[in-house]
Amino acid sequence: MNDILKKDLFRYEGKNCHRLLVKLKYIFLVPGFTYTFFLRKSQSKWIGGIYRILLRLTSYITHIQIPPQTQIGEGLYIAHFGSIIVNPDAIIGKNFCISAGTLVGNAMGKRKGVPIIGDNVYMSRNAIVIGNVKIGNDVLIAPGAFVNFDVPSNSIVIGNPGKIIPRESSPTAKYIVYPVEQYYSNS
Repeated sequence: MNDILKKDLFRYEGKNCHRLLVKLKYIFLVPGFTYTFFLRKSQSKWIGGIYRILLRLTSYITHIQIPPQTQIGEGLYIAHFGSIIVNPDAIIGKNFCISAGTLVGNAMGKRKGVPIIGDNVYMSRNAIVIGNVKIGNDVLIAPGAFVNFDVPSNSIVIGNPGKIIPRESSPTAKYIVYPVEQYYSNS
């Protein structure tokens, strides 16, 4: 397993991510990580072709659509599989959590473009982030929130239309379990 995949698995299991049975369990039995595995492998320029086929098949099974060209930092965590769509031009930081029913997509008009999402962002069920917007670090996007505007770091976004609730500290600290920064201290 390459380094970035090990960090993705660390987000699920912590220090147990180095055990062979844990790796096999997550690759074959946890749909969100199975998709992550094929996504990361399909991004390889040497062996990506066969993994792109497996990624496509896994997409049909899990209903997750994150194209190989999408830039996602280490520590991707797909909390629940099903109806997850991410635009291939989106740029996403490390320790990103995404739940079922979510969309990271493009928009036309005033906010034409795709989102740039920072580190330690948690996107809850049925949340939507669209357009040329910047989502800061340590942002919690609540269930059902609609975001088509910039969001500063250390914020919560709730509702449709979205409303920003600023926080003094990270609202995602309790949601980002096993952040990749802890990976090296547990290796």
